[in-house]
Parts: sequence; structure tokens; C-alpha cells
Amino acid sequence: MLPDALSRQIIADHQRRPRHTGPLNGVAGVTLDNPGCGDQVTVWADVQDGRIGHLTFSGKGCAISQSSASLMTVALTGRTVPEARALAGQFRAMVMGEEPGSPQLGDLLALAGVSRLHARRRCALLAWRALEQTLGDSSDPA
Repeated sequence: MLPDALSRQIIADHQRRPRHTGPLNGVAGVTLDNPGCGDQVTVWADVQDGRIGHLTFSGKGCAISQSSASLMTVALTGRTVPEARALAGQFRAMVMGEEPGSPQLGDLLALAGVSRLHARRRCALLAWRALEQTLGDSSDPA
């Protein structure tokens, strides 16, 4: 787990300057809402030969939902679909408080504290749920 001050800095940075934003031409996106707090996110994933070549998002909402989406695009771009699904599983387990965060999560560890904030878990996982739907039933096992 990262120190609280560093976690807050990473979250604020990704909220203010989100990475990998905007639609991808020719790629269908998946939009999900979190009606409880008004978050919305759309995720686009361009998968070529089993690898995520481009991963982008757009959205509106709280700092946690938007920084989680931005951090996700940074962490998963360039990974194979099985690698992305494995990292997504580790992230989900950390956010749900089922497992401590692993060093493999890198800056995603900034969101480890969300596990103590039950109402915010859905915010942190919104973009990840959209990604899951975007990847669909890819033939790459995870």
C-alpha cells in the first residue's frame, strides 16, 4: 500500500489530467453509469492479435471514478487480454478488500484505501466493469 499522501497525489493528478481520453475511431465503446453518485464512463479498447493496443475512456463523475479509469488505461495499454484480465482481477480483489494490493498494481495501489469506503467501491470499479464488457467473450482465456 502507498502512503496516504502519495495516494491522494496520484488520484488528484489523474483526475486533473486524465490520460488516454476520447473515443477510438472504428471501435465500439461501452458506457456504464453509477446512478448512486452520478458517475458515467465510456471505455474503448482496440484489441489486435490478443493485445490491447489502445485503451481510452471518457466520463464524468467523482475523483475516484475518473482517476480509476485513467489509471486503468495507463496500466493496461499494451498488455495481452489475459494479462489485462489478471491485473483487473487483482485490482478488483484489492478494492473489495479481499486481498491486499500487490506491487504488480503499480500506481493502481493509490486506490487501495477505497476498500474501506464501501460506497466508493462501485466508483473505483465502474471503468473496469465497462472494460470487462468491452473485451466481451474474447477467445483469450484469463
